[in-house]
Amino acid sequence: MGSTIFGTGLGLRRGMLEEMSQLTPQQIDFFEIAPENWIGLGGRFGKVLRSLTERFPFACHGLSLSIGSLDPLDESFVKDVKSFLDEHGIETYSEHLSYCSDHGHMYDLMPIPFTQEAVTHVSSRVRQVQDILERPLILENVSTYAKFGDLDELSFTTAILRETQCKMLLDVNNVYVNSINHSFDPYHYISSLPSAAIHYIHIAGHYDEADDLKVDTHGSPVKQDVWDLLAYAYDVHGVRPTVLERDFNFPPMDELLTETNQIKSIQMAAGEAGLVKHG
Repeated sequence: MGSTIFGTGLGLRRGMLEEMSQLTPQQIDFFEIAPENWIGLGGRFGKVLRSLTERFPFACHGLSLSIGSLDPLDESFVKDVKSFLDEHGIETYSEHLSYCSDHGHMYDLMPIPFTQEAVTHVSSRVRQVQDILERPLILENVSTYAKFGDLDELSFTTAILRETQCKMLLDVNNVYVNSINHSFDPYHYISSLPSAAIHYIHIAGHYDEADDLKVDTHGSPVKQDVWDLLAYAYDVHGVRPTVLERDFNFPPMDELLTETNQIKSIQMAAGEAGLVKHG
């Protein structure tokens, strides 16, 4: 199967593997997986994955690269990821602009201090990863609940994109969550990103802890404010491949397909609007 992702994707989860493996290319355009959950996996799960990568394009979205850590880069792990990508013909590999290790794995995504020193450090590690992968590294903006450093998130993120020429996975829900938690304009954030750097997009649900605190959970339907922000991102940057994430509280498949169809509808409307603008 070709490796180029397009259209509307869905995060492949073992909790719904049976239902997801029955989907057709008419229902979903591509899948996204965390490579850590599948590398070296044989048996029934390995066979199902192989059958799907032969039928659908795939993207990989990693969990443990820890690009912002002060620990030495785990080059052996990156080589394992490259082998997995090569084995399944996957070109798209993204990770979180965060860190999750400090003399051991912490099993959580920690915020990187927004400083010029951190820009330099992360950029150096990004270049290392890209040299091993022989692919661009795609970095996702993450949700945060505390801020450290003298730069704002937008300046920090765009500085790394500029320094490394890597690509961005724009998580629209995380932009919305952070805009509430840290009091900034999410529309300004999205409009200020370099269009050429945005490779693909994530969208997901979040939890309303309070009026001024939102928590990125991936455990509920996408909220209207986030749908509106997605439509705006397409309007500003053009339509990009977009993944619906759902990690727990799995609904019936029909409900997930209702949301992926909503993505398709917004993509179609944005595409038609673009034709009108440039026609």
